[in-house]
Amino acid sequence: MRVTVARIGRAHGLRGEVSVELRTDIPEDRLIPGEAYETEPAEAGPLTIARVRVQSGRWYVQFEEIGDRTAAENARGIELVLDADESDEEDAWFVQELVGLEAVRPDGTVLGTVVDLMSMPAQDLLVVKQPGGSRAMIPFVEEFVPEVDLEGGRVVLTPPYGLLAGEEPESTGETAGD
Repeated sequence: MRVTVARIGRAHGLRGEVSVELRTDIPEDRLIPGEAYETEPAEAGPLTIARVRVQSGRWYVQFEEIGDRTAAENARGIELVLDADESDEEDAWFVQELVGLEAVRPDGTVLGTVVDLMSMPAQDLLVVKQPGGSRAMIPFVEEFVPEVDLEGGRVVLTPPYGLLAGEEPESTGETAGD
């Protein structure tokens, strides 16, 4: 299975350094000088890591093949990919395994389709494209995502009110002034 390790972000400085959006839980083991990565799109690579640094929790990479700011700006959005075996870790999934899964409530009501997984400092966010086209970001925690069923092609969601577009608050039967 091909997995994305990182996506190249904005250019940083004049010598071709770029920020990267991590797609791995172990960047210190993946982003090491001398490591060459295939890319998506394939014609952009391979790219070889020359230097890596972390500043204020953000990862910056210099590639041997990217030598100036213009080249760095043109590389934005390129994904660094590798071939990997399926994860043997329980309750761990690759982004590629989640994208395309149908998002449903426990009763089977379809909420949309998983289109991405964003790595954020507090927790990952599952990005779901709803039938109307809106995108909802659901914290990828057991309370809101109690079940991931890869074989069944679905993920069960129990998001709190307000995370999904078009939701109406549940009526309590009381009216103002009661």
